[in-house]
Amino acid sequence: MNKKENDMEKNKEILLKVIGKVVNQQRKQLNKGINLFSYEYDIGNGLLSRLENGTSDTKITTMWKLANAFNIKFSDLAKLIEQELPTDFNFYND
Repeated sequence: MNKKENDMEKNKEILLKVIGKVVNQQRKQLNKGINLFSYEYDIGNGLLSRLENGTSDTKITTMWKLANAFNIKFSDLAKLIEQELPTDFNFYND
């Protein structure tokens, strides 16, 4: 793996961890455990667990469902994620 690929992989890990952190925080604000939340919003509990742990890349449709479950707009969920990322975050560090 060359340096560029290595940097992109590291940045992907950072992004997935931040997504997981935000999803976990939002779910906990609803005072719902993973099983109840996944059941009520038709998101697999295994997927939700992997997502919250930052070990799963997910589809945009799942992220949209999560935003709806959190009672926020998708763009607001994206902003929450962006606020948690390092200020210089970029997949392409040229």
